[in-house]
Amino acid sequence: MISAHWLEKRQSHWNRLEHLLDHVQKQGLRSLSRQELQQLGLLYRQAAADLSALREDPSGKSYARTLNLLLARAHNTIYTGRKSSSGGIVSFFRVEYPRLFRRNFRLITLAFLLFAAGGLAGALLTLSRPEFMRLYVNPQMMETIERHKMWTDSIVSIKPAASSGIMTNNISVAFLTFAMGISAGLGTIAILVNNGVMIGVLGVACWLNNMSLPLWSFVAAHGVLELPAIFIAGAAGLRIAQGMLFPGLLSRGDSLAKSGGEAVRLVLGTIPILIVAGCIEAFISPSPEVPWQMKFTLAAAIAVIFFGYLFFAAREDSPSLSAAKL
Repeated sequence: MISAHWLEKRQSHWNRLEHLLDHVQKQGLRSLSRQELQQLGLLYRQAAADLSALREDPSGKSYARTLNLLLARAHNTIYTGRKSSSGGIVSFFRVEYPRLFRRNFRLITLAFLLFAAGGLAGALLTLSRPEFMRLYVNPQMMETIERHKMWTDSIVSIKPAASSGIMTNNISVAFLTFAMGISAGLGTIAILVNNGVMIGVLGVACWLNNMSLPLWSFVAAHGVLELPAIFIAGAAGLRIAQGMLFPGLLSRGDSLAKSGGEAVRLVLGTIPILIVAGCIEAFISPSPEVPWQMKFTLAAAIAVIFFGYLFFAAREDSPSLSAAKL
């Protein structure tokens, strides 16, 4: 005989399923996040199993009728609902991506710390041994810095072509950083540290030649997008390594498939970020007509909007998955 405790426990799951179906009815299937969609499928399958149990027990017939109606509604929602590709893209960036960012924030922080460690090492090595900078800074760039000029001046005359080249290069770096996660994360770590060393060396090289303001006013506006995108790509690579090295209760193959899917979504989300950063880097960052005060102000405005989106978007109606732990 079905116990009251069992019914009470299952009722919370049925209520959650009904809540999701009401949400879909009002706002459409595309309004659900990936987690909510997974939860919807899990709750539907479990409710079907519950219905079978209720039908076997005479005391559960009244519950069986109610649950049968709920399952019919869920079946129609799941098997007739369609998400348009454009709607799916909008929903991905509006709802899923900021949640994905926050879920992987520890790995993103780790990627930043690896980059920062490289930057600190590069700066200290250059300060203690100035000749070290010539290992990282090519001779033409070094000569330009020593003449107190920015090597980026050439970008101004070829803005459209430069923009395309910058975008392609940055996206390639992001995808390489992500892909090297398959090396158990060693390749991803090496890329993050090496890029940090480059920034550290370049920063000290410009400081020694009184070029700090031109350098950082150039980097500021696009850097607030470009650098976080690289950290996110680094986190995607580390996520793959995490699934490979620490499968937990899953098989290594299942763990890698799960972490790989999340990592791919993380790195794909950096593409529009890097496209915007590339446009700024080509058209605004090197422009002598834009004063440095304006560049720093623009960087601050972009940072507020960008990080506000990542940390605060899609926080409302973000359900706990505890009800889905069946």
